[in-house]
Amino acid sequence: MALCLYGGAMQQSMLWCAVRVALLPLPPAVRHFSHASQRSLRESYRLLQLPDDQHSNQAQVKEAYLRMAKLYHPDSGTPTADPALFSQIEEAYRTVLAHLARRRAEDEGEEEESEPKCHAPQHRQYLSYEGVGSGTPSQRERVYRQHRMDRASEQVLEYRRRELERTAAKEEGAVSARDVRKHSRQIKITQAVERLVEDLIQESMARGDFRNLSGAGKPLSKFQHNPYADPTTHNLNRILIDNGYQPQWIVVQKEIRETVERLRAGLLGCRVGFGDPMTPHEQARWEERCQDFGNHLARLNKKVDDFNLIVPLLSKQMVHFSLQRELDWVLRADTERRRMEREREKERRRIEGRETLSGEAHAGTRQGIFYWVQNLLK
Repeated sequence: MALCLYGGAMQQSMLWCAVRVALLPLPPAVRHFSHASQRSLRESYRLLQLPDDQHSNQAQVKEAYLRMAKLYHPDSGTPTADPALFSQIEEAYRTVLAHLARRRAEDEGEEEESEPKCHAPQHRQYLSYEGVGSGTPSQRERVYRQHRMDRASEQVLEYRRRELERTAAKEEGAVSARDVRKHSRQIKITQAVERLVEDLIQESMARGDFRNLSGAGKPLSKFQHNPYADPTTHNLNRILIDNGYQPQWIVVQKEIRETVERLRAGLLGCRVGFGDPMTPHEQARWEERCQDFGNHLARLNKKVDDFNLIVPLLSKQMVHFSLQRELDWVLRADTERRRMEREREKERRRIEGRETLSGEAHAGTRQGIFYWVQNLLK
């Protein structure tokens, strides 16, 4: 009890001394320093774009500093990067943090003063060591060292665990990538073999190797059993075939072939109607007809694109029809037709001339025999 009273009296006397010192007028240098610090603190808040009421907490100050660093840091890569301004912002950030630390310390001191006077003040050395341990300072230090060793060991184990997980993830990714490459290689090999087999079948069909098969040119028996096909699928295919169903790509292929044949025939007929060489009027009409043919060919090429998307075999895909190639084909066909007509005309004239000569010779022979008979009768 006596110790408590003695401590309370000492604290009261120290408080009166602090009040008297605070009431004394400050020297000019001290007043100038306090005004400069206040001005520097306001400037720091202004640089961090914080309100001047100085009620911001540490989290808000840190958030403001990170926001300004993203804008003005030399390594941020932004157009507003400024090393000089960033150094001022960093200094302002440190000034504001120091001010907040001082204010927090003052608040803690006021709370300690407001506690009951009978409690002895806590020693500052007990506030160190992160609050770990108890007893004398040397005992707390030993406990704190052991605590740090345990924490370091846990961090090392956690780091090793993360490294093992990262290594396992990389190995798993490498294995999956290797599997994907292997699967893609197998697919390429399978497609290459299928194309090779299809090409060999087409070459054999072109040579006529399959013409000597029994039942060639005859429809397959629709009740023929296939042990390797599903019965339901077989029956569905048979029903579709009986009702005249055809796959869409076959129908589209037939339409494309008929359309291009019709366009070629129309263009060839137009060219046949013109002379050789063409007059200026015929040349203008021919160019107009070629332009119209190109428009129809562009629409046909779009249909070719749709056909290539639905055709099941790569070898069945079609290429675009070229306007220049089609015009060259029409001109060659017209030239060949005109040459054949000239040859037929020459052959016809030669035959007519031969018949005329033979007719004249026969008529001369008859007339000579008639004259010989008349002379004989005389």
